[in-house]
Amino acid sequence: MSARVLRIELKRSAAAWAAAVALATALAFLCLIPGPWWDGTARWTAQWTSLALWTRMLLAFLWPLALGFGALQGLRDHRSAMGELLASTPRPARHRAATLVGATAIALASAFALLSLIGAVQVFAGSAYAHLGWLPIPLVGVLALVAGAVLGMGVGRALPSPLTPPALAVVALACTTLLRLSSDPAVPTGAVPIRFALLSPGVAPVREVLLTLSASVHVGQTVWLTGVAVTGFALMLAASRRARFMALVPVLAGAAVALLILPSDPRRAYVVDEAAAAQVCEGPVCVTRLHQARLAELAAPGKEALRLLRQTLGSRAPVSIREATAPRSTSDDLERSRTSVLVDFDDGAVSTVKGEDLTRALLGQGLAPHCFPRTTVSSSGMPSETAAQSIAAGWVLGELAPIRGTQHSASDLTAQAEPVWKRLKALPPAEQRARVHAAHTAALLCTADPLYVLSGGETP
Repeated sequence: MSARVLRIELKRSAAAWAAAVALATALAFLCLIPGPWWDGTARWTAQWTSLALWTRMLLAFLWPLALGFGALQGLRDHRSAMGELLASTPRPARHRAATLVGATAIALASAFALLSLIGAVQVFAGSAYAHLGWLPIPLVGVLALVAGAVLGMGVGRALPSPLTPPALAVVALACTTLLRLSSDPAVPTGAVPIRFALLSPGVAPVREVLLTLSASVHVGQTVWLTGVAVTGFALMLAASRRARFMALVPVLAGAAVALLILPSDPRRAYVVDEAAAAQVCEGPVCVTRLHQARLAELAAPGKEALRLLRQTLGSRAPVSIREATAPRSTSDDLERSRTSVLVDFDDGAVSTVKGEDLTRALLGQGLAPHCFPRTTVSSSGMPSETAAQSIAAGWVLGELAPIRGTQHSASDLTAQAEPVWKRLKALPPAEQRARVHAAHTAALLCTADPLYVLSGGETP
């Protein structure tokens, strides 16, 4: 296959148009539509793995597009009524098909690579943690786009109807959307078993920056998508009904083998990147290797918060501060620890404040750690939890002040905390201390709202 033939094919086929539309659609989605890909530690330009996963998520829309364009390309010989003429030429049909597939593969791979490059420039400028573990994610994505286009060409040639491209794209969009939702480890729907859901080239939205796809997912999807591409190519060459049926063997075999490889549990599909999650410490204050650049600004306020916690809680006080790394569903209670104050850099109270405000936030998190699930709130926690942290930290520091940097306004937190603060300060010192200790226990065990306990309620 010469470069000249490829250039001609790129000009006369829909490959270049498919690549341009795919790239424009992806960039418009990521750059113009507000969403979680814009915010937090897992935004698409924050880290390498997040970049790879967000671009892979777009395949839920781009893969049907590639199928549709492929089917449109597969109709070319039928529309031009050149089938008999091409069959009479000495050049084998597989050579013509390979030229078309090659041009399409180059165009789509270039579009996906350019999309990744646009994000990579921004990641490179802002991320201190560089690694190569993210590369299999976009490589499988490129294979998915090419395999989808080739399958579309084969279906378009086998079913030469003007309705084939739109029908194929719509069916593929419905399937990929359903499968993507079923593969989300944070919001599991259970509509489709996870093994089948992972056959979708699109992945779940990125909610946790430390999560990545496991090796078994990469291998299983590669096997499946290779079968899809081989079936598409075989359909392009098939000249009889029997040959078309035989062409389905690779995709069925690929699916069967892939289902044996793909994990049956979302937690084995989306796993913590152990290298990125490795702890880097300055004394008792630790963050993940991914956020090592934040350690310097966290260390001094963290050590001061630990000192104050020892004075307040005695032997029950946590002895370290570390970044939370455990994966979670949005319906799960947040991770808590008796020995460590757990911090999350998606929480504005940790990531957007410094100095005394950061000490106050860490002190509040140590005295009344967040418990309730994140389904109804962001990383800042429930308003009542944050108000309780303001009261507990204020009791230690001698002055009530709202926890800064959260999604809750300072005036709302003050209005919620001030009545409880006044009742607490009116009590004898021993009773005040007892209530702070009881609120700490209630938050740690997640048995009651700590604000309710500080106001005089009993823990269940």
